[in-house]
Amino acid sequence: MRPLALAVLAVALGFAADSVKDVRSTAKLGSRAVPQLVDFLSSQDVNVRIEAVKALTDIGGSSVLDPLVKATRDNDAEVQIRATDGLVNFYVPGYVKTGLASRITRVGTSIKSHFVDTNDQVIDSYVRVRPDVITALAQLVRGGSSMDSRANAARAIGILRGQEAVPELVSALRSKDSGLMYESLIALQKIRDRDAGPRIQFVLRDLDDRVQLAAIQTTGILTNREAVPELLRIFNDTHNAKVKRAALQALALMPTDQSRPVFLQYLRDKDARTRGAAAEGLGRLRNAADTGIVDAVYKDEDKTSPRLSQAFALVMEGQAQLSEFSPLQYLINTLNSASYQGEAFPLLVEAARIAEVRFLLYKSLDTGTRDEKVYLARVLALSGDSASVPYLEKLSRDADAQVATEGLKALRELRARLG
Repeated sequence: MRPLALAVLAVALGFAADSVKDVRSTAKLGSRAVPQLVDFLSSQDVNVRIEAVKALTDIGGSSVLDPLVKATRDNDAEVQIRATDGLVNFYVPGYVKTGLASRITRVGTSIKSHFVDTNDQVIDSYVRVRPDVITALAQLVRGGSSMDSRANAARAIGILRGQEAVPELVSALRSKDSGLMYESLIALQKIRDRDAGPRIQFVLRDLDDRVQLAAIQTTGILTNREAVPELLRIFNDTHNAKVKRAALQALALMPTDQSRPVFLQYLRDKDARTRGAAAEGLGRLRNAADTGIVDAVYKDEDKTSPRLSQAFALVMEGQAQLSEFSPLQYLINTLNSASYQGEAFPLLVEAARIAEVRFLLYKSLDTGTRDEKVYLARVLALSGDSASVPYLEKLSRDADAQVATEGLKALRELRARLG
């Protein structure tokens, strides 16, 4: 390389290094640095823009939202990913430490990133996200600089319950990129827009097992009953045990008389989750003719997970009473188990949509353990009605600080849901 070219390169590298240092120095001013950091987002040096996004995310506060939205329109994938995680971090403090941006490795102009499998975060329903944030993320899903930045935006939309971006998530299912398709399906699960159900049906037989499983699960969660015949065909045709189980679980979330024979057939299956799904399907059908059959397997069951499903089925079929060994009491008692409270909770959420069950849960709020009160507060936040408000108000004044906090949070969520 000629001496002049070397000199120019050295100056350019030196300028870049100084600029990154300038960003870090400026960031020390805290919120007062935001206007200057916005200027750095227009730098020709991608490292400077990356550092500016990182600084804005660390500063936090509502003043960084506009700059981060601007950064999502950058043409560099890493800047887009970091801006996306920064936006989520505003609504979910601490997210940036575990988001995709925390696992980026840059080699020259290319980046390597790795998604973690855990994707269960979602904001509380009473949190309101600025519409332009969802719009920016939707644009990224549609046309980000890389498949990773697009998939990361889809994950962010799910966490932020961005219903306005459902069309982009559905369109992304035709991208043929498994990562983007998977993240879009999980986001649709979190948003729970039932109108999207029929629009994802074409993915039910995707050749990627992970995508197919997510599509089947999403179909069940969105209760797309139009897909029941197809799910039954998948259940009968597949040799993949995971796909077969997922299909039965989806059918159990939207049971019909057409699927009832399958539930009865698999009620004593050797696979615990399969027989649990079969019991839940029967419970949701609420056919009195099935009560004796479910009761018999409930009494014989020796594994906790399917027994919870069987208890739920009995409650749904009319055995809604509180006594030492009643199915409903069993569900409530299991809220004290760190291993199984996550399974008992959603079943109680669903059962509590029945007025008789809710009334019984109010009684447990007075006599329950700390864990029971905490989880029952969450149940009422999701399934309560106006009559639940006084009970949660009382819980928000509980002598146990943790219980009181959960009671207050549940009250906020319930009121937001009731409007």
